[in-house]
Amino acid sequence: MKTHLRSINYDFLNSFFSSISLGVSAVDLLLLHELSNTFLRANSNGGKLIFVGNGGSAAMASHVSVDFTKIARIRAINFNEANLLTCFSNDYGYQNWVSHALDSYSDENDVIVLISSSGESANIINGAHQARKMGLTVVTLSGFEPNNPLRALGDFNLWCDSTRYNVVEMTHQIWLLAIVDYISHSRSDLNA
Repeated sequence: MKTHLRSINYDFLNSFFSSISLGVSAVDLLLLHELSNTFLRANSNGGKLIFVGNGGSAAMASHVSVDFTKIARIRAINFNEANLLTCFSNDYGYQNWVSHALDSYSDENDVIVLISSSGESANIINGAHQARKMGLTVVTLSGFEPNNPLRALGDFNLWCDSTRYNVVEMTHQIWLLAIVDYISHSRSDLNA
């Protein structure tokens, strides 16, 4: 087993950072602006943001929900509590836990942000169907195939053109944190 890398692989590292840069810059800036207004409107109407993902996307959901609350001053939660995940998965099946959590925790005027790198996670897709049935605003973040099932289910759909998990996840996180800072910056401009 190798204990260290013998030489630097410039091609790989340059390609990796180039992929992230291209993914981040490919976003429609008008879409980010409209999404920012949707988040602000939900907050003004007593709603909250609910972030849901699996694995790395769940970690991102935790991170950005705190930043939306603290920095953007928009109430946000995530569904990453171990008790919630294990209880609802045990009782309803893993593919249905998000649907049941939304049914239990969402309120009128909430915005549901569903994150799946592949856009094919059954629990996230079922959550999107549940949120739509409840009349909630749905935001999806996905990658991989452009016609993935999740991408067709949102009111706002952000898609990263990559099949590499880390590239997709980093791009999603940068887009969401850009919205946090955009809202925070816009509020300071209004108060100046």
